[in-house]
Amino acid sequence: MTATGNPANVVLAGLNVLIVEDDRAIGGQLAKGLARLGCAPQVVRTGAEALARPVAGLVLLDLGLPDIDGVALCRQLRLRSRVPIIVVTARGAQADRVEALDAGADDYIVKPFGFEELTARMRAVLRRSGGDTGELVHGPLRIDLPSRRVQLSGEPVTLTAKEFDILACLALEPGRVVSRDEIFDRVWDEHWYGPRKVLDVHLAALRRKLGDPNLIETVYGRGFRLADPQADRGTTAT
Repeated sequence: MTATGNPANVVLAGLNVLIVEDDRAIGGQLAKGLARLGCAPQVVRTGAEALARPVAGLVLLDLGLPDIDGVALCRQLRLRSRVPIIVVTARGAQADRVEALDAGADDYIVKPFGFEELTARMRAVLRRSGGDTGELVHGPLRIDLPSRRVQLSGEPVTLTAKEFDILACLALEPGRVVSRDEIFDRVWDEHWYGPRKVLDVHLAALRRKLGDPNLIETVYGRGFRLADPQADRGTTAT
């Protein structure tokens, strides 16, 4: 893993990150990468050590711990505070994701992963935490997460619940390509068994309501992203 020069990482500078990881190599690698970004990482290998530490600014939590199941630890940490928790695990099954998110985790990332994706998710959960206003601003677009209201150039935009959730998912990390699977994980629940083309229907309606079909870009074979509103996108496919 290598540190990134992304200026967005300034929000991570000075952040106290508790890494709960029983694998020494992985824990050490994460700590080194985060330290290069200016974070203050601490690595513990057991649930007992994690609970003995003061509340951190963010927790990276492995599920396979030697003394306690990571999901149970997640519940205990959530009872103690609203600290953002990102599960970092090799368990990729949907049932594991659902159980961890229901236990209070803010996000879930499966090993192996890219370091830049991890730091992007860290920035996203920090923006979603109680430490900010809950408002996302992207050019003329304003998204108020608590009230679920959207404005474009000062004018209200009426969205359905799914349209709002898709837009928020993209706006939390503007410029990053978000895969179809990730959008389904965040916007739909585990009980959805319908056609996955439903996402395209909602995206088409969302683009129409925003008035600029290119504001949400399709990156073929990878997913979707919220585009730079100042960029020249005359040749972008939708």
